[in-house]
Amino acid sequence: MVSKFETCGFHFLLFLHVTYGDMSYSFPEEMKRGSIIGNMAKDLGLETGTLSNRRARIDTDGTDKRYCDINLNNGELIVADRIDREGLCGEKASCILKHELVLENPLELHRITFHIQDINDNSPQFNEESINLEIRESAVRGARFVIEEAHDADVGQNSVQQYSLKKNDNFILAVDGNTIELVLEKELDREKQQEINLLLTALDGGSPQRSGTVVIHVTVLDANDNAPVFSQAVYKASLNVFYTHTHTHTHTHTRARALPPSLPHSLTHSLTHCVAYSLAHYNVVSLIDCPWLSDFLMLTFIS
Repeated sequence: MVSKFETCGFHFLLFLHVTYGDMSYSFPEEMKRGSIIGNMAKDLGLETGTLSNRRARIDTDGTDKRYCDINLNNGELIVADRIDREGLCGEKASCILKHELVLENPLELHRITFHIQDINDNSPQFNEESINLEIRESAVRGARFVIEEAHDADVGQNSVQQYSLKKNDNFILAVDGNTIELVLEKELDREKQQEINLLLTALDGGSPQRSGTVVIHVTVLDANDNAPVFSQAVYKASLNVFYTHTHTHTHTHTRARALPPSLPHSLTHSLTHCVAYSLAHYNVVSLIDCPWLSDFLMLTFIS
């Protein structure tokens, strides 16, 4: 509607935008182009030809992209472009698009609100394909290890609703809200199993239900829980020993020569104050109880 008036010799044109009742439609995302949402002519109580005569059109509100359009031949409201709810609204609980229906001759505006419904078109996903954990075998039963949660681009019931852990001998799963934890049910034994692979599954509540999985790789770290063990309780050896002695001002040196038939190479080993030394290259340990020996003793094996 246009109104003309004059003030102080100046002419002004005042445009009056008459807004009528709001219209609201609710439909799911990802509908095909050309899909019918509703019939605007019937909803407005207009004859089908009126929309064409009054040059009806849909204008967008704050965006250049028009997701819906009107068929002037029959008054149907149709999908004009792909509507991806996650792309438009992210993880918001509600997703609303606002358009306007414009009628001319006379000018008439109707606000249109589109409520975009979420469909279960995304699966739960973990940030990584595998999760690596290092746990000491000394960890006690009941120990808890936090696992990063899965994410789902869908919202509401279509988002992640539950987790499940494939049955195994050592761990169970504890879920409290967004906190996911592995709980040690049976103590670890690295000597029996050094690595453990667990399968964790996240499930949404949509229909059909979608899921995502991640492998949890557990490396069992060693704890010092085993004492060294000899393969025999007692070791016996016979040697023919020949001693030679030399003297200095402060020490007496003794050299022993032996002919062990089982040793193919020469070995040299030093003993000080009767302390046990290891012949590392041959995995031999010498234990000497010799209070009568001098301060320094050198023992040489010669083949």
